[in-house]
Amino acid sequence: MLRSCVWLQSRNLSVDASSLKPVLRYLTAGESHGRALTVIVEGLPAGLPILVSHIEDELARRRLGYGRGPRQRFEKDVVTLVGGVRHGRTLGSPVAIEIQNSEWFRSDKWHAEMSPEPGATEFPLTQPRPGHADLVGMQKYGFTDSRDVLERASARETAARVAAGALAKQLLSHIGVGILSHVVQMGNAKASSATLPTMNDLAAIDTSEVRCFTPAAEEAMITAIKDAAREGDSLGGIVESIAYGVPVGLGSHVHWDRKIDAMLAQAVMSIQAVKGVEIGDGFEIAGLRGSQSHDPISWDAVNKKYVREGHRHGGTEGGITTGEPLIVRAAMKPLATLNKPTLKTVDIVSKEETVSFKERTDVTAVPALGVVVETMVALVLAAEAQRKFGGDSLAEFVRNAEAFRATLES
Repeated sequence: MLRSCVWLQSRNLSVDASSLKPVLRYLTAGESHGRALTVIVEGLPAGLPILVSHIEDELARRRLGYGRGPRQRFEKDVVTLVGGVRHGRTLGSPVAIEIQNSEWFRSDKWHAEMSPEPGATEFPLTQPRPGHADLVGMQKYGFTDSRDVLERASARETAARVAAGALAKQLLSHIGVGILSHVVQMGNAKASSATLPTMNDLAAIDTSEVRCFTPAAEEAMITAIKDAAREGDSLGGIVESIAYGVPVGLGSHVHWDRKIDAMLAQAVMSIQAVKGVEIGDGFEIAGLRGSQSHDPISWDAVNKKYVREGHRHGGTEGGITTGEPLIVRAAMKPLATLNKPTLKTVDIVSKEETVSFKERTDVTAVPALGVVVETMVALVLAAEAQRKFGGDSLAEFVRNAEAFRATLES
């Protein structure tokens, strides 16, 4: 009898654990120089308006930024909605998206290099780049050619994520959520502004060559990029993403893997070349006293809601969204591929010292990083909004969100 109870308890625990899986999830496939990238998004409600142009507009934003390489000028993203959308609206079934790689169609080189048919390359890459997945990937999977690793490890994969994020942003827009990003640091050039950009500033940010909200810092950032380019080097930086209109109550304090901060950190840290994530003023407030590091609470009688006087905690408390602007920052390391290869490495065949190989690369991808961070924030928020409000149709989802918000006005 005791064994039966334990068995039932373990089964119940298993069911509870499975309920923590994301309600909205996605899976990408494809390689950087392969025929196409694909993504399947599951969990969107029926009736969500979706157009190819929505996705293409987001992908175009991903190609923005001073310091991007020539590939961005000619690699247009050709999007095809393969399934899950009929007459401009989702069906409630998984949405499948294909993004063609124009370079693959234009060059026979990649037909041979990335062919799925049996064969072998004539040009194996055996000088792994420090700071990239090349060497550890080869060691892990038993490869002898870095291309078997780098094609999937490439940040080109984020195009598929941005396509998925376009759908998540579209869903969130129906409950009043908007997301933007801007560059706050490029190399050692920093933007210093106490004012948060709003959704009305997004067009101006995208017009900036470095996607910077502070005009005074823009020229310094461009100069930093030019200096690195002149020396064949690369540059990292920091971006800030802000989500407005986020409902109270996304995330949870009761499970470690349901905390909104944790989900955001994992999602943003998964972006290629990101080495640090911060929610609000996380690192700064670690050096302050408690009397200085928290956001005082007030009651807004006009709008009938609680407000925080400040953004120190970045719109979360206890692993739950507060309804304030949600602020996430991401630090990107300089790219591992240099236009003037100088990084010491070892040839995996001869074991002799050499320098890492060179692929076509950018001087920096920090401006584009902001758009990818927006995407990951949107995917996390959309999944948690779906978990909280549910709904098989868009109308039901919106109705449930509005009903919950009405309960807070008392």
